[in-house]
Amino acid sequence: MTTKQVLDDPEYILATSGESFHWARRFLGKKMGQDAAVLYAFCRVLDDMADGDIPDGPKHLENIQSSLNEGRWDQHPLLAHHANMVSEYNLSTEVIASLVEGLMDDQAPQVLLQDEEALIQYAYKVAGTVGLLMCEILNNSDPRAKLHAVDLGIAMQLTNIARDVVEDAKMGRRYLPGTWVSDMTPEDIVAAADDPKGHDGVQITLAVERLLALAEKYYASGRAGLAYLPFRAHFSIGVAAKVYRQIGIQLLRSKRSWHGGRQVTSKGSKMFCTLRASTGLLRRIPHIRRPHNQRLHTWLKPYKHQGGGW
Repeated sequence: MTTKQVLDDPEYILATSGESFHWARRFLGKKMGQDAAVLYAFCRVLDDMADGDIPDGPKHLENIQSSLNEGRWDQHPLLAHHANMVSEYNLSTEVIASLVEGLMDDQAPQVLLQDEEALIQYAYKVAGTVGLLMCEILNNSDPRAKLHAVDLGIAMQLTNIARDVVEDAKMGRRYLPGTWVSDMTPEDIVAAADDPKGHDGVQITLAVERLLALAEKYYASGRAGLAYLPFRAHFSIGVAAKVYRQIGIQLLRSKRSWHGGRQVTSKGSKMFCTLRASTGLLRRIPHIRRPHNQRLHTWLKPYKHQGGGW
């Protein structure tokens, strides 16, 4: 996958690299769906740069980070290509810079998150930021909606971490907090996958369960914020959330859990999640909305200037 592919065909990238969102995108309508696909493609190519799937990816990220720090959108092809979208929706360059910062963090020789605080801050940078940006694409700048959008992004990232424990470890990355797994190294995790009933394997299993339980708290907050969105966006994002959350449910049900094959959702599961998401539309019936749970953002205070309002 090249930068040119992303720039020329964001729908292709969404279909091949973001199945959950590609399924949900069809409910957004033409204009909003296309713009959401463009934003996803933008974020996806940044992620591919971080993972080395694009030649000289880390160098590209450095150049993009420098450009963003200078407030320039004409010093890299990816930024220049999306400058109109940034202008049309008044996307926060600070939020985008935090996204790039999170991806730059992954360039360390080893990524070893120490505790839950580091986990939530990392999840904010690489996914909560995307929730904030998507709010603008979905025509909602309500600060209350943004609080919940951050939480939905974090929830999805926690699910992603739970799904890719071994895959990430093979890349020298341990996103499970060290305090949860006795500071295991990525190499320890790879070895434990061959003996999941051993001491280390059991620890990882418990940590994955704890991670998914934490994700549930953020999913609940994310769902609570859907009613702030326009009707079609509410349904579409609700579908995406249900489909992604299903990955965690399957992980918990699977006997092979984190050490087995990569969990994916079948078409049947996606259809079932779509039906379930329709019940969430009842939240649009006027009622007193409970205030956002500020405890979910305890560790995000350094980013409070970025539009979330926590």
